[in-house]
Amino acid sequence: MKIIKSKKEAFQELKRISDRTNSENNNKINAIVEEILHEVKNYGDIAVEKYTKKFDGFNPNPMLISENDLRDAWNEIDSNLKRSLEVAHSRIKKFHEKEIPSSFTIEGEHGELVERRWRPVKNAGIYVPGGRAAYPSTVLMNAIPAKVAGVEEIVMVSPGNKEGKINKTVLAAAHLSGIKKVFRIGGAQAIGALAFGTNQIKKVDVISGPGNIYVTTAKKLIYGSTGIDSLAGPSEILIIADESAQSKHIASDLLAQAEHDPLASSILLTTSKDQAKKVLEEVYKKIDDHPRKEICIQSIQNWGLIVICENYESCIELSNKFAPEHLEILSCDPKKVLAGIENAGAIFLGKWTPEAVGDYLAGPNHTLPTSGNSRFSGSLGVETFMKNTSIIEFNEESLKVNSFDIVNLAKSEGLHSHANSVKIRFED
Repeated sequence: MKIIKSKKEAFQELKRISDRTNSENNNKINAIVEEILHEVKNYGDIAVEKYTKKFDGFNPNPMLISENDLRDAWNEIDSNLKRSLEVAHSRIKKFHEKEIPSSFTIEGEHGELVERRWRPVKNAGIYVPGGRAAYPSTVLMNAIPAKVAGVEEIVMVSPGNKEGKINKTVLAAAHLSGIKKVFRIGGAQAIGALAFGTNQIKKVDVISGPGNIYVTTAKKLIYGSTGIDSLAGPSEILIIADESAQSKHIASDLLAQAEHDPLASSILLTTSKDQAKKVLEEVYKKIDDHPRKEICIQSIQNWGLIVICENYESCIELSNKFAPEHLEILSCDPKKVLAGIENAGAIFLGKWTPEAVGDYLAGPNHTLPTSGNSRFSGSLGVETFMKNTSIIEFNEESLKVNSFDIVNLAKSEGLHSHANSVKIRFED
């Protein structure tokens, strides 16, 4: 994990980290995913089964997990875990209910009406990763806003382990969220099944949920055939801290990101040289007996960074340039630093708000823009599963009053029939 002082070098390092998934392997990955999607589109369940056997090592038939199995998973989990899932579900639902957009109508002075109407998509597919860890929180964060939006049917896909089984807590979270259909498939083939439809899996209108580079590439390639939430890259945290923050808190929060994935990035911007040194020592001390030690070491060594800044202004400038997925502010006056922040997926203020609070139950969604995308986008929410329609109703008077300007504008664009479609209505 590097410690640097130069602002110029810091900008270069932050760019290197932000671009870490833009590799020369992308063309190879694109070709693999294109082939998978082509086969799924043409051969449906046969192709899904083929690639599940190849990549996940089990035969997915039957693909669908019964509702009884979902209910049993809920009944079998520990009562304390049930309570925790229910608390998270309640808080997330309450927050997302505030996000529901309002339809509106404006009446013009001549009686014309213009309206924006919001409606949910009919069905949605959510992708829940398997692999290195189980993510019941991902189930809640994707299913709840879809439910709040009013989506009729939510289909969940998640890769099984070598025995073809999905983590019991993940299934319990699906039951709690009201999901009726869960298929034990993952990877690009699962995205293809949701996007194109197969005999067993109905084509959906929107796909949401994070995944590996193959899943993300598949989402990118099917966009247009089906809507998607975003193209998520590896997770990242940036912490702005001064000498008042406890180094063990900072180190724990950095490692909470590093343990996700070897490509996860953990960054500290601090105004204190002593803090930088203490945090570095704490990080390596905590890694020693970490259950995910190898993942943490790869993440910290390749994508970890500590920058010693001369003042808060430099911290803010570097943070805004990086536009982190998660931003923690651990300083004497977090809100003073917050005032200068322009780009971040989610911001966590003060020592009592570790990023894990947002991951699990604060309420706002934990599906956030990565790789600098918080410059122009935000978190997954209810609107991800909705669409808006404009409704326009003019009467004779309102069209007559506005006809001169409509015709003028149409002529300026050289569109004769646009202009004529207005003029012809008043010829009689």
